[in-house]
Amino acid sequence: MDTPTASHAPVAVNAHLDKPLSRWLWLVKWILVIPHWIVLIFLWIAFFVVTVIAFFAILFTERFPRGLFDFNLGVLRWSWRVSYYSYGALGTDRYPPFSLGPEPDYPARLDIAYPERLSRSLVLVKWWLLAIPHYLVIAFFTSGMHAGWWSSGLITLLTLIAGFAVTFTERYPRDLFALIIGLNRWVLRVAAYASLMTDAYPPFRLDQGGTETAWPGRAAAGS
Repeated sequence: MDTPTASHAPVAVNAHLDKPLSRWLWLVKWILVIPHWIVLIFLWIAFFVVTVIAFFAILFTERFPRGLFDFNLGVLRWSWRVSYYSYGALGTDRYPPFSLGPEPDYPARLDIAYPERLSRSLVLVKWWLLAIPHYLVIAFFTSGMHAGWWSSGLITLLTLIAGFAVTFTERYPRDLFALIIGLNRWVLRVAAYASLMTDAYPPFRLDQGGTETAWPGRAAAGS
């Protein structure tokens, strides 16, 4: 069983390691996810535009319009599922759906608690000034973002090691899986904060394992 994280969080990243995993499929997943990458390029352009609109909405109303929030959450969920299937984790062989919805039956899930109010002052600085320390950290994890998701860096290196382990031993090392999910969780928390979806500053903490829960008493959008 995956080790749950100890704390509740406004950004809840969950992942279940599927068994068994194909020993060879991971070698061609870069081809299989090309249709997703093409769609995600356009979705992330829209994500950026929506975030700019939300910036002004928060500045004047202290609210992230719910429809826009759900769209951005959908883009993050879609990206996380594609990453989990491919070289962000290789944690499942189930092809990710072309969907902005929560897809609760898929082994990679993401929930972000919808904030009723957001700070007008924080919206001016959190996405660039306050997030800079985290940007420096996750740059090491990801070595850049492409089509809204990572394409190299520590996460991909560890994932490829896991792929070779599956090929030669038919087993995904449990501790390695926990570490990879922890790194992905850190990146997703920063992505949610930098895209103005929460005022909760991401912790400088590697919460490993596949399971965590959103803050109690706050429903996640789109659930």
